[in-house]
Amino acid sequence: MSDHAADLTSDHAVDIDKHVRVYITVFVALMVLTIVTVAISYLDLSTPIAVTVALLVASVKGSLVACYFMHLISEKKLIYAVLALTAAFFVALLALPVITHSNGYWIPE
Repeated sequence: MSDHAADLTSDHAVDIDKHVRVYITVFVALMVLTIVTVAISYLDLSTPIAVTVALLVASVKGSLVACYFMHLISEKKLIYAVLALTAAFFVALLALPVITHSNGYWIPE
């Protein structure tokens, strides 16, 4: 094997090690955040605060999964625009019942 081929093999192994370290770090972060979520459920918090904190932790975990395991961290700007549009429609659909209800009854037309 030539020196050039040995260098390429060595560089490739280093690159793989770097990616594996990132994945292991993200995995450990997800496990820690899962433990935090479970710990929050044992705290004596009011329901709105507990749900808010749990959703915040879940959002961070979802972002980690999307960025690293779905490889969105290295995507182009277009994918972020599509993701933002999807999030905007999701929020609009969640807000729709709040906008169309008043005290549990449909708003008269």
